[in-house]
Amino acid sequence: MKNTPFTEKHLALGAKMAPFAGYNMPISYSGINDEHAAVRKNAGVFDVSHMGEFILKGENALDLIQRVTSNDASKLTEGQAQYSCLPNETGGIVDDLIVYCLEKDKAYMLVVNASNIEKDWNWISGFNTKGVEMHNISDKTCLLAIQGPNATKMLQPLVDTDIMNLKYYTFTKGKFAGVDNVLISATGYTGAGGVEIYFEEKDGAAQKIWDAIFEAGGPQGLKPIGLGARDTLRLEMGYCLYGNDIDDTTSPLEAGLAWITKFTKDFTAKEILQQQKAAGITRKLVGFEMVDRGIPRHDYLIKDESGNTIGKVTSGTQAPSLGKAIGLGYVEMGYAGLDNDIYIDIRNTPVKAKVVKLPFQ
Repeated sequence: MKNTPFTEKHLALGAKMAPFAGYNMPISYSGINDEHAAVRKNAGVFDVSHMGEFILKGENALDLIQRVTSNDASKLTEGQAQYSCLPNETGGIVDDLIVYCLEKDKAYMLVVNASNIEKDWNWISGFNTKGVEMHNISDKTCLLAIQGPNATKMLQPLVDTDIMNLKYYTFTKGKFAGVDNVLISATGYTGAGGVEIYFEEKDGAAQKIWDAIFEAGGPQGLKPIGLGARDTLRLEMGYCLYGNDIDDTTSPLEAGLAWITKFTKDFTAKEILQQQKAAGITRKLVGFEMVDRGIPRHDYLIKDESGNTIGKVTSGTQAPSLGKAIGLGYVEMGYAGLDNDIYIDIRNTPVKAKVVKLPFQ
């Protein structure tokens, strides 16, 4: 099992650790509900250094990205980022990712899911027919997500650029806590605002930055946050988790990701997805909240009133901010409309739920 440069910090803070994507990762410190509330109301720090980062460089870098991703990266200018996905040849999803434009047309960083680093690298490399320079910098890159409404206010004294007015899905590069060349990005997967910071671990940069963040934010209630609360936070927003809500068998159109699927360019499985759009999808990822008591879990069956199976739960939890049980799942199109009643099969008992709008409220 791999460790991140912050593993000793997590252990010293008494984190509950568990294996995740080949890494020894913190699941919680003070408890998922407490950590979830800290991010929604104030600010928290996630170690997400297990994520993967690839640099693509050269005059054909954009061309390669355009061919392997569903979104239109030609729209990006330097300092902008974009959510996208890598479709496979059957219209499923190899992975979802963020594309960062470091230099227009010539240099990009792709940030991919931890469990898919090797798979994504091999997939993209297979399309690299025009000599794009590719570097997998995952092992030497640290990534901290400082999320919450007060996150940038706490961090502003540590940086030499204005991060409090950084627009969503843009980034800047500069000095952070005395460390050079830190990429600070107004992204994150919590829906609570804040930034993510990328930097290379050398000359003790990880310890320096971690300590500086907590010296600045600790007196204002900044807390370390584990992957448990990261999951409940993203689920309240209706954000997909790869391996649960999207995978090699789900299409971006079924997953509600038509907005990142741009048919104005050529990309893998474009024709398949165009046909799917024209014919209409047969199932759809929906958000639902429980009407009757019960907590939905991954892979629970979804049924209609007569007990026929109409789909499957992909994610579910008791939502800490909302005080109710919520979930995501694929259902047949006839049941995907808002306010439709569906039934979650919990231990062979049909428990009533209803389809609701995302994000959950």
